[in-house]
Amino acid sequence: MNMQKPGARPVNPRFSSGPCSKRPGWSLQALEQAALGRSHRSGLSKGKLKRAIDLTREVLDVPKDYRIAIVPASDTGAVEMAMWSLLGPRDVEVLAWEAFGKEWVTDTLEELKLPGRTIVAPYGELPDLSAINFDNDVIFTWNGTAAGVKVPNGDFIPANRAGLTICDATSAAFAQPLAWDKLDVVTFSWQKVMGGEAAHGMLILGPRAVERLETYKPDRALPKIFRMTENGKLIASLFEGETINTPSMLCVEDYLDALSWAKGLGGLPALHARVDANAKVLTDWVAKTPWVDFLAKDPATRSNTGVCLSIVDREFAAGSKQSQAAFIKSFVKLLEREGIAFDIGAYRDAPPGLRVWCGATVETSDVAALTLWLDWAFHAVRGAVAMAA
Repeated sequence: MNMQKPGARPVNPRFSSGPCSKRPGWSLQALEQAALGRSHRSGLSKGKLKRAIDLTREVLDVPKDYRIAIVPASDTGAVEMAMWSLLGPRDVEVLAWEAFGKEWVTDTLEELKLPGRTIVAPYGELPDLSAINFDNDVIFTWNGTAAGVKVPNGDFIPANRAGLTICDATSAAFAQPLAWDKLDVVTFSWQKVMGGEAAHGMLILGPRAVERLETYKPDRALPKIFRMTENGKLIASLFEGETINTPSMLCVEDYLDALSWAKGLGGLPALHARVDANAKVLTDWVAKTPWVDFLAKDPATRSNTGVCLSIVDREFAAGSKQSQAAFIKSFVKLLEREGIAFDIGAYRDAPPGLRVWCGATVETSDVAALTLWLDWAFHAVRGAVAMAA
């Protein structure tokens, strides 16, 4: 089947799931006021860092009694900072249904060597949330970009839990409602929904996490970049704009720009609406397109940010993993050569397929134009494969 190339094209072909597209209208001029060449301890720089914390609280609607810090090493650094500093008094339950949850399993059981268990599920599914023992500390990913699966809400977490909940929310923050009263630690990075630059993480601690920090001293050595207490008390300045190590003030300026853009849109409700509108375009397209389906079958647990797609065409499904991977590679390369979509292949450990970022910085009109080209690319690649055969 030969299809004519669609007339409409995405204005912005950046659909990567991280680092993600910059906000609409972004240019280098947004960074002109960056505190370049200044110490991060200077009044100017500390003011910008504090502003980033305050705007995060305002836009993300973080409760007043939760502490917010800017930490090194992106979301991974924030999660590991929490794990190394907080875990130990109780057994640990680690939920894993995609690549990043599995990393926290490795950290907990193999590196920290803590007693606990994993609750796992294959790509596209959630594990049995009712099987979690919240007398233990629990680590989970709110939204998994490698599998396109999210938890539906925070109802599975009891209010009277004894353990802490540590939530990796890096691709959920600003895009999905977070149940703050059920979350003791929340982490995310700037380069996801806000389209910021990489290498900086956000660590948000609820009162129960702060209490743990001030009453429990791990029996392991803590690297400098993980230390949040001194003489048994929280280092308050860390949550007021002082950072453990030197941040990039250029990246800070970029994050401030993204937060200001979000605030100007109308804050969290507006961000959620943009993401949901983008995901709906793909949902409507999948419903009428026979060769594609979602990797996450349950709409209640399907991500609205990192949307993962499976090719369900009979010939594709009958092929080997190697031939499927080659098909996807050709598919992705074709759209990249056409300047239509960059970086939309599935995560390297996920089943062969596509992954389209639908976060708040992506325009709905671009997602709509992309769907036309997805159809075109599928038939073009399938036709080429048939000719080669």
